[in-house]
Parts: sequence; structure tokens; C-alpha cells
Amino acid sequence: MSKLVIVGTVAFDAIETPFGKTDKILGGAATFIGLAAAHFDIDIAAVSVVGSDFPQEYLDLLSRKNIDISGIEIVKNGKTFFWSGKYHNDMNSRDTLVTELNTLANFNPVVPKHYRDANIVVLGNLHPIVQLSVLDQMLNKPKLVVLDTMNFWMDSALEDLHQVMKRVDVITINDEEARQLTGEYSLVVAARKIHAMGPKYVVIKKGEHGALLFHNEHVFYAPALPLEEVFDPTGAGDTFAGGFAGYLSKTGDISFENMKNAVIYGSTLASFCVEKFGTLRMEHLKNEEIHKRLLQFKQLTQFEIKLG
Repeated sequence: MSKLVIVGTVAFDAIETPFGKTDKILGGAATFIGLAAAHFDIDIAAVSVVGSDFPQEYLDLLSRKNIDISGIEIVKNGKTFFWSGKYHNDMNSRDTLVTELNTLANFNPVVPKHYRDANIVVLGNLHPIVQLSVLDQMLNKPKLVVLDTMNFWMDSALEDLHQVMKRVDVITINDEEARQLTGEYSLVVAARKIHAMGPKYVVIKKGEHGALLFHNEHVFYAPALPLEEVFDPTGAGDTFAGGFAGYLSKTGDISFENMKNAVIYGSTLASFCVEKFGTLRMEHLKNEEIHKRLLQFKQLTQFEIKLG
């Protein structure tokens, strides 16, 4: 069975949107990536850190989804990473209200020994040095390494980020981050510059406007499914990454043509994530629902046109 290693935060979030607000709920990049990837019948390990305040029921949830949690360190008397944010009316922009690193401040990930030969590794949004330490633990170069990062690391650890980028195959960032990383407004030019930094494939996420996949001179665009209600965008990008990596891990095919399918799967799963607060929608998502929405995606994008 194909092995997928996910490294990232398992955390508490508190979210406010125009549709309501929550107290502390389950969140974190590795959580969302794992819940999405769990739909592909593959061997998944999550590598993260939490404090002793982290509820056992959340760990049990991940285990029930067949996610190996032996790589999640529990720090005795420690507190779990906490993020709080408030979304604006357009749901695309947000203000960070609270960030408490807590146990994450001294996180040294340890990949379980029986996952160090994993074919695919997803490096969730963490300090680039932490991401590098994970790659150094792998026995061989994985078939595919997927990197997620953000503008904070571009501001504070750009040199380290460039070192990670030299060792990854795919980078997933949003359009604002792509422009900051390259200094280019055109996403086509930005993608070309990012290719030169290392990644062979560049995925630029555009939120409600879909996602772009670049590989050399090839470009693929996947729209976002128009939804009646978007309650909470938190975790949508990580859910996309989980669907993307999960599909590639399941099929074993990392060609550009198959990555197009992976982008569609990622977009489909992300469209469910935003329908409820936190992980709630992903916790109860059924494979039949995914199949039905994939058909909607197909109808949205398929057309016949006579040329000439």
C-alpha cells in the first residue's frame, strides 16, 4: 500500500466569520490534509506536536480515519498551538487575532521509522528548517515532495525557504504569495520564476476563483465549484493539498496529465471543507458525496465546440 507522510500542525482554532463564531475547535494543517487524504485508501502518517491539553477524542478521530498518529508527540504539561482569526465579509481576507505557538515553538518532528520510505511527503506550512529536517529523515528521496508555505516565511526565513524549494517537486501557494515570492504580478511569469527555484510543478491557489497548475510551458486551470454557502474557508488550502497528494499516492502516477486529475480532486474536497466550521464537514464526508460532486465538476468544465 502506498505510504503518505504529512508533517504540519495539529492545533486549536477559534474562528469568526460573517456566519458565526466558534470557541476552540480542532484545526491545523496536518489535520485537514489528513482528513482529505483519508478518502483514498492509502497508508497515512501524521507528524506533529500537541500539548497535554489536546483532547483524546481528537486523536481518536484521526485514528478512526486510519491515520497513524504515532508521529504526533504529546508534550506533558505543554499547550497546543492555537490560532484565532476573523474573516471579512468577502471571506477571502482575514485578520489574525491570536497566534500562540506553544509546543510548536520547539517542535522537532520525528518521522516514524516504518514511514521513512514513504513515496509521497507533504510538508505542511511550518518553518522551512523544520521542513528540511523531515526530508533529511527519509531513507530515500521520495517519489514526490509537496511543499506548502506562506508569506510569513518569505518575510522571516527566505533563505531557508529557498533551500527547501530546491528539494521539492510541487509547491502549493496562493496568488498573493506567488507574487511576493517572485516580485512578478503575472502568475505565468511568477510560476516560471518559481520553477527556476526548484519545484517542477507549481500550484497557485486562487480561493473561490479556482487553482492553476504549471509545469514547464504547460498550464492547467481548475475552477472552484460555485457554492450556495461558504461558512469557513479555514483549512480549504490544506484540504486541497490532502486531496491532491492523496489522489497521486493512490494512483502512483505523478505525470502532468494525472496531476490535472489530482487538482480536480483537491478542489472537490476543498469545496466540502468550507461548508461548515472547522473540520466538521470533513469528519462526516462520504465517498458517495465526493463522487457526486466530481460529476458536478465535470459538467461545469466540459463542453463541445467546433473549431475552424
